[in-house]
Amino acid sequence: MTTFALATLGCKVNTYESQGYESALIERGYTEVSFKEKADIYIINTCAVTNTASSKSRQKIHAAIALNPDALIVVVGCYVQTAFDALNTMEHVDILVGSEGKSQLADMIEDALKDHRPRKVIQEARAPRAFEAIPVHRFEHQTRAFLKIQDGCNQFCSYCIIPYARGQERSLAEDEVLQSAQELVNNGHLEIVLSGIHTGRYGNGLNTNLTHLLKRMCEEVTGLKRIRISSIEMNEISDELLELMKSEEKIARHLHIPIQSANNEVLRNMNRPYNVEWFKERVQKIRETVGDISISTDVIVGFPQESEEQFADTCNNLKDMQLSFMHIFPYSKRDHTKAAEMSGHIENKMKKERASRLAKISKELYTAYKQKFIGKHVSVLFEKEKDGYLFGHTSEYLEIYCKADKAFLHTIQEVCVVSYDEELDRLIAVGKEEI
Repeated sequence: MTTFALATLGCKVNTYESQGYESALIERGYTEVSFKEKADIYIINTCAVTNTASSKSRQKIHAAIALNPDALIVVVGCYVQTAFDALNTMEHVDILVGSEGKSQLADMIEDALKDHRPRKVIQEARAPRAFEAIPVHRFEHQTRAFLKIQDGCNQFCSYCIIPYARGQERSLAEDEVLQSAQELVNNGHLEIVLSGIHTGRYGNGLNTNLTHLLKRMCEEVTGLKRIRISSIEMNEISDELLELMKSEEKIARHLHIPIQSANNEVLRNMNRPYNVEWFKERVQKIRETVGDISISTDVIVGFPQESEEQFADTCNNLKDMQLSFMHIFPYSKRDHTKAAEMSGHIENKMKKERASRLAKISKELYTAYKQKFIGKHVSVLFEKEKDGYLFGHTSEYLEIYCKADKAFLHTIQEVCVVSYDEELDRLIAVGKEEI
């Protein structure tokens, strides 16, 4: 019995790709074990979005070598693409795969076990290439399924290494998306989360777009109940997409739209393609078109040269927009980016203090948003049992707890929100029969 262990760092796209590696190896007869155990093969799916992520990737490599120096050590992903020369000289590392060749990873592992020769696959990051599909048929321990439809980035924000790690934008052909989606639904997944590095730019180079894909998914994938967009940039949200969301209940009423800063000077330094005033106008347009929609965001605090006045401006503008919640990140310097070369880097203590202040605002906004749903009927995909309740998410990505029959697990049910437990930060619902 040949065993493998898999460690995944970074984003949802990495999570999807790791599921593909895991499935391919299990189909070939390999047995998965915990990364803390001794294994014959260790796969580290790396991240390079920050220097901290790169450091954690190196730590995982060293941990695998320490657990079993004789194991086949496989390192794949963004950190490989951005630090290939350093990894190529690392002792005990047998397979290196950057942003190209991931779909052949299981074949490389089998060949390396047979002939004991290393495999190193690296290509110039910005070289044109086709979308590389990594099939995933089922997510064993999840009710919802992820489906990677896009890869790469052409935006070049000043703080971000991803365009160099992931390469140019590319998309999976529509028919292949629909085929994969149908297989996931046939295997029991009622909700599919469309993911990518720039999901909203799906279709560039294929003479199509995300809205057209969503229309086809709604019409052609039998049994699909809900489609969720993992993340999308504001300049990728067309009026056509909003009108489709308004008319099609299968598309989740939640858009996660990274703003990164709500101050115009900081946005210019970040090389973001909008200003605050336009972003606010689009938020209003989204709310006018799709009522009760949840709009969440990402914010970077402590960007180089960000003054206290600029940070205060960000806080005030985010309060004005009444977003549902925020993911907040202290700026992390990334080598080889323009922001790393800027003057005026802010000390960590100040970055953490600003992150804490913004987190408080986020909590207040999210509590207010959740309380709007008391007394309303919502559709919940029940995912698991937790603390004596069934637990799941609404179309708006609200967490709902409900005393209900276990038969409702892994189904979508309409319930009524009856209260908000402030101590546990929970929305409590009851089934229709109890209303």
